[in-house]
Amino acid sequence: MTIAKYRDALPQIEGKMFLTDGGLETTLIFLENIDLPHFAAFDLLQHEKGKAAIQDYLQKYIDIAKSRKTGIVLDTPTWRASSDWGKLLGYSPDALDAVNRDAIKLLHSLRNTHETDSSPCVVNGVIGPRGDGYNPAFLMSADEATAYHGAQIKSFASAGADMITAVTMTYIDEAIGVARNGAEHGIPSVISFTVETDGRLPTGETLREAIEKTDAATDNGPAYYMINCAHPTHFDKEVEDGGDWRHRIGGLRANASALSHAELDEAEELDDGNPHEFGQQHLDLMKHLPNLAVIGGCCGTDHRHVDAIHQHLH
Repeated sequence: MTIAKYRDALPQIEGKMFLTDGGLETTLIFLENIDLPHFAAFDLLQHEKGKAAIQDYLQKYIDIAKSRKTGIVLDTPTWRASSDWGKLLGYSPDALDAVNRDAIKLLHSLRNTHETDSSPCVVNGVIGPRGDGYNPAFLMSADEATAYHGAQIKSFASAGADMITAVTMTYIDEAIGVARNGAEHGIPSVISFTVETDGRLPTGETLREAIEKTDAATDNGPAYYMINCAHPTHFDKEVEDGGDWRHRIGGLRANASALSHAELDEAEELDDGNPHEFGQQHLDLMKHLPNLAVIGGCCGTDHRHVDAIHQHLH
């Protein structure tokens, strides 16, 4: 078993700026012309050509981090690598366990090759929602969510991940289930909520309510929170309104497009927005998020957007 390097002291919460990657799936589909059934990038790990595509994708972000002497959170391509989605692709529980472990192994290899003193590389196991990331078709209780996500988190923890992040969480109980699993397996968890164009979760709660209720149910379990899969203009007013809850937000992974989730779901072409404007919007957001430390992108973004953000921040 590979030992986790940063599990007991995540460097991104110690004052150093980190970047992470952009929209993996949209980049592979629209820019690299790679077919991803069910938006499942983890399936690429089954063959060398697919692994090379993941490595080439991450290399662009590693190069940005090293050139700017900042850290990087390396994400596994496992947003869909949980049991319901795995079954759709013909994966058994053992096969899912293997692919989640292989994803961590791949990131350890990249870290061993590229990490420097000025660019630490944190290995992060990515967890996606059980349902659709734009529209939760069914809602689990916190106990059900704990049971559902347990296998994937166990795989990450035992494979040597430094941390886990639940990305595109659409409602509170699923976030609670992930955070509980992190505590049970002794691995830091991060919760990243998504919002609609009105700044609220798809289930109607505000970001403040989502963060405060998750913290209350888990004894402040998550290491920090993030916002992802929404354009900065969808949540800027929310964070500008104030409140101590904003101190819990440590990362942003916004969409390039200002379109709603429903509009993006129907889109047949990539809307990559304006990278320069995207970078400026993050500089404006940072004024209201005192503990913001991790910056990346989500749907429609690529290395240009992440580089533009860091140009503005530096």
